[in-house]
Amino acid sequence: MSEYQSSELYQARIVALAKSKTGAGKLASPTKSARRDNPLCGDRVTIDVTLDNGKIAEIAHQVRGCLLCQASAAALAKTAVGRDASGIAELRHDAERAIGREAGKAHEPFDAFEPVASHKSRHECVLLPFEALKDALS
Repeated sequence: MSEYQSSELYQARIVALAKSKTGAGKLASPTKSARRDNPLCGDRVTIDVTLDNGKIAEIAHQVRGCLLCQASAAALAKTAVGRDASGIAELRHDAERAIGREAGKAHEPFDAFEPVASHKSRHECVLLPFEALKDALS
């Protein structure tokens, strides 16, 4: 990857999301928990949730992975509370729009991932937290 491509991928908004560490850690007594691994790059995400009437009351994540995966998990944690499985699916569609897998414009905070669209090998880094959360909610 050239220096330009690297700086494009790790632009300030993505770095800021990762550094925010929103939701980083473990919940003391989660209702559900799930882990997902990406064998291609080695990223690993564990998501803990506490549910109240089918909606996320609390969320936490542990990420052993790249900056994109960390940033995506933080963006997800920032927006997931109060949502049910269909609300999380809407957030995933927003992330998919940001990386160019779906048509349309992504919204904050997922629009930060728009530079990843041209790097198909990194799409799974952005989507891995969503996969873990989907497993936790099923």
